[in-house]
Amino acid sequence: MSFQQGLSGLNAASKQLEVIGNNVSNANTVGFKQSRAEFADVFANSLSGGGASQIGIGTKISNVSQQYTQGNITSTNNSLDIAINGGGFFRMSNNGAITYSRNGQFQMDKLGYIVDAESKRLTGYVADALGNLSTGAPTEININTSDLQPSATATVVGLVNLDSRNTPLPAAGFDPADPTTYHNSTAVTVFDSLGNSHTLQSFFVKTAAGSWDVFTAADGVPTTALPTPTATMTFTGTGIAPTVTPASAAPVSFAVTTGAITPVPLTLDYSGSTQFGSNFSVNSLSQDGFTSGRLSGFNTGSDGTIVGRYTNGQSKVLGQVVLANFVNPNGLQSLGGNAWAESATSGAALVGTPDTGSLGVLQSSAVEDSNVDLTAELVNMITAQRWYQANAQTIKTQDQVLQTLVNLR
Repeated sequence: MSFQQGLSGLNAASKQLEVIGNNVSNANTVGFKQSRAEFADVFANSLSGGGASQIGIGTKISNVSQQYTQGNITSTNNSLDIAINGGGFFRMSNNGAITYSRNGQFQMDKLGYIVDAESKRLTGYVADALGNLSTGAPTEININTSDLQPSATATVVGLVNLDSRNTPLPAAGFDPADPTTYHNSTAVTVFDSLGNSHTLQSFFVKTAAGSWDVFTAADGVPTTALPTPTATMTFTGTGIAPTVTPASAAPVSFAVTTGAITPVPLTLDYSGSTQFGSNFSVNSLSQDGFTSGRLSGFNTGSDGTIVGRYTNGQSKVLGQVVLANFVNPNGLQSLGGNAWAESATSGAALVGTPDTGSLGVLQSSAVEDSNVDLTAELVNMITAQRWYQANAQTIKTQDQVLQTLVNLR
């Protein structure tokens, strides 16, 4: 009798409606991947072999597979949110137990770890104090929120134009407090080993045609015993590429009382300066030191590199997110909570940095929406409902046939 076929159809249609209902209920779940019910027929084999007149005995669910198609990327206001565009999963650690997820809604806990809503910690490569990544085994990423170590100024590079029309002055008469004893001056802020700032002034005195003495003072105190200049620049008739004595990068040092390394050593490079018949100008003046800074924020690059921004204008690598992929993602064991676990069917995790191999790229301040197509799911729901009704009708029809047989006299 066809009761068995109809009953199997009812069960299969009911399971399909459950799958569709689960998809619809998670249409707004970040990182959710929709499922699809797959069916197979059930065939009764006779002991004597197959025959052309054999009839199947219904259907069954052969598999419920997840569809790992890409979801839409939506921007957020949380810099810790990360979306995967392409293949791969975030590698999460729960006290050493590794799970995998596509949900990139992260936050930082009180210990500085990047965690999800269930306190699982994001893993990747950590960076040392200098920002160098340790690319060994992935570990739980911890954001170091300590102040950025200051860097003492080592070199000051200046590009100035000295006015060749100036009248020479006696070098021996230079006095930083008397503007009539020098032609021009400029200043730049430099830093000692503790990040304390100091003002380094440069004074330019034309002593002869094409010859300029450069005197320096730190915080108003000359760095050399006057009247000895810090350096002398000698120009040829072209007014470019001066010869600098004692060297192209003149050594400068000055004492400090801030507790930093003293004296503060640095070099002053004016070798790119010019002497033309035009007004004095400072075209460039830079130094390579900086003071300490506090972490003001960070963001994640497309390759997973987490770069911190500091209040002193500097940036430093804090870590790098890694992704994992599998030869057979459909073999992953679903754990709920947008998490999957590795299984024998999925194969071993293939761990690497984003944008390498089959792994996608990351987008900071964004999340990946569910890949559920509500319109398609609602149409599938109508189809499954009609299928359920059709199977119920076969049972009803078979019941009528049976009733007819029972009523025969």
